[in-house]
Amino acid sequence: MSGQRAAAEPYTTRFETEVTSIDGRQVWLETSYFYGESGGQPADRGTIGDVAVEGVRYADGEQVHVLAAEPSFATGQRVLCSIDWSFRMYCMRAHTASHVLYGAGRRLLDDLGYGGFDISDEKVRVDLETSTPIDDETLIELNELVNRAVWESRPVSWEDVPVAEARERDGIAFNEATEEGAFRKGRVRIVTIGSGDDNGNGGRPNGAVNGSAGEPWDVAACGGTHVRNTREIGPVTVLDRSNPGEGVTRVELAVGPRAIGRRTVEKRTAYGAKRALGVAVEDVPDELDRLADERDGLAREVRTLRRELVETRLAGETPFDRGGCEWIATTVEDVDSNEASEVAREVVGEVADVVVLVGAGDSPYAVVATNGSVSAAAVVTDVTDQFGGGGGGSERVAQAGGFDAAPDEVLSAVNP
Repeated sequence: MSGQRAAAEPYTTRFETEVTSIDGRQVWLETSYFYGESGGQPADRGTIGDVAVEGVRYADGEQVHVLAAEPSFATGQRVLCSIDWSFRMYCMRAHTASHVLYGAGRRLLDDLGYGGFDISDEKVRVDLETSTPIDDETLIELNELVNRAVWESRPVSWEDVPVAEARERDGIAFNEATEEGAFRKGRVRIVTIGSGDDNGNGGRPNGAVNGSAGEPWDVAACGGTHVRNTREIGPVTVLDRSNPGEGVTRVELAVGPRAIGRRTVEKRTAYGAKRALGVAVEDVPDELDRLADERDGLAREVRTLRRELVETRLAGETPFDRGGCEWIATTVEDVDSNEASEVAREVVGEVADVVVLVGAGDSPYAVVATNGSVSAAAVVTDVTDQFGGGGGGSERVAQAGGFDAAPDEVLSAVNP
């Protein structure tokens, strides 16, 4: 069998064997069911004799066990080994869940490829190579399909086949770069999550509608440990996604207590929104969309009113001559510098050759727009030379802020 003995017999967690070699805290055993860290799955935890195992790596076809302290036993002695069942089972569930997620991806995503995965104590991440954008709705669909496959109690099996034969079979997730531990001496370990009608219940269970009857959920080259049936995975919650590289989407999920915890947070959030909005849970999305549209409409109205305020202030000012050009300047309140800049850019040339707006709020600013007869950037530089602060812009539009002066002083400097 290719791969590690732990992968072939994942439910074995206590065994007795002979110590074949010791080098400080490194120990080699005649037979080992410890899983050595490989392909994104962490090493098993446990004890050899009475010493805790700190790490296990798989090298040259053998497990190298790194102990927390130098052992009292010697080479040639037999020792009792114990694997931490709780952590082993967590990894089995998590690893199988990653295959179930990939199987769900087969049904939703285009041009799907496998980019690797990683199991941590908090979550599992699966890297999917796909041309399909994975948005929130797609995450929800993935979550639904994963949990349906768990509920359907699909069988999980593994076999050892020649690599050449595996390459000829369609539908196998096959990545030698990420699954090196599945290959050995021209053979590869294939893990299959079976069809929904192969769960001993005599047909497709629980009204399942995804996938054709008899079709395996997922088939992949893999050297990790897995449960025998998807029902053993337990609760799964798809958490989020990110984009670590070109064409790769990283999907994160949690299994067991952490999945339950996330579901609790999501449920509490949904119920909180229901109470706050005064609608049923299923109506929360529509009500949020309505409120968002209403908010956006109000924001547009506020922007319009602010622009009208600036235009009204400009209309009440008398233009003045400076350097042979017609200038107009005023202070404005409750308008940010970007809004002021937009208005100044639109009205310059109509009300005057140069428009200067000075913000009169807690953070004074100056916005300058010109028709090209004067450099707006130069005007802003003159202001910062007198009152400090900083700014910049183009020949046509510029702005500055952070002055050591009141807005009226800035305005007086522009219109002496």
